[in-house]
Amino acid sequence: MAVGMSEARVKSGLWVSMALRMGQGDGRFGVVLRKGDPDAGGILVVLRGRDGLVVLSQTRGAEGVPAWLRGTGPAPVDQAAADAYVERQIRFDPDLWVLEFEAPDLLPPFEARIV
Repeated sequence: MAVGMSEARVKSGLWVSMALRMGQGDGRFGVVLRKGDPDAGGILVVLRGRDGLVVLSQTRGAEGVPAWLRGTGPAPVDQAAADAYVERQIRFDPDLWVLEFEAPDLLPPFEARIV
């Protein structure tokens, strides 16, 4: 197989478990708001901060590297706006996982390249 043709992907359910453990270890407690496909479901991460919420959505950067996109925009939003974004994404992809973390500074508890 040619290099770069395929990359190993972590199953979604395993990634979710890892992210929750990392959050707990970092004092950024998280919960699963919605279970998605355990093998290949996409993941949304809601960050609940002091100034509102941000929803991160999985994406790929220009080089094909996994990254996260601030789906709700650069500034924090209120609960209604975050919920509306999540619902739109679930209608588009019913296999999505939705996690929520306490994140006063709106940073995730896992390493994340945000684009």
